[in-house]
Amino acid sequence: MRILVVEDEQKLATSLKRGLEADGFAVDIALNGDDGLWMATEHDYDGIVLDIMLPGMNGYKVCGTLRDVGNWTPILMLTAKDGELDEAEALDTGADDFLRKPFSHLVLVARLRALLRRGSTERPVEMSADDLRLDPNQRRCWRGDVEVELTSREFSVLEYLIRNASMVVSKQDILDHVWDYDFDGDSNIIEVYVRHLRKKIDEPFGRAAIQTVRGSGYRLNADGG
Repeated sequence: MRILVVEDEQKLATSLKRGLEADGFAVDIALNGDDGLWMATEHDYDGIVLDIMLPGMNGYKVCGTLRDVGNWTPILMLTAKDGELDEAEALDTGADDFLRKPFSHLVLVARLRALLRRGSTERPVEMSADDLRLDPNQRRCWRGDVEVELTSREFSVLEYLIRNASMVVSKQDILDHVWDYDFDGDSNIIEVYVRHLRKKIDEPFGRAAIQTVRGSGYRLNADGG
């Protein structure tokens, strides 16, 4: 899933990016509120990690502006400030959750995944398409009762497909949600990962869940027939 981190402390922003990428997220960074607001409105993110104390537009204003224009991307707010009033103001401006610095990376990821599961509608902890199951928290995959080992990137591609099961998604859609925006490689890399996934979750089980829609992209067929 694609995450925007809006944080003016360069070291912390870089650390968050590395940590979240290691957990399978694609991550972009904005170092001030104005850039964060622009990126959040110009691009499609699955979640936003937003600091409150930012140069230019602060986190409260960024969050409130996004909500005012109907952007309901889940937002996890970060702050070094203490006090219930700060937390209340964050939530009142439309944030979905609140985390004080310093924080545990493990807790950050758990909170973020909880927000992503909810999204604009309730999402189950475990996702499934017929007998294909994913557990995003533990990054595990099963076909029936058989666990399938996937690399981090393979898992992220499959997670995006299963979240959009039965819908046609283009190569660009997958790139936008699984890779960083600064990725300048060939979009045909998607074909490579789709081929790897088919060899792991389909062919050994006599299934054909990941379908190619000529000229459009790919579709995950839930029954895999």
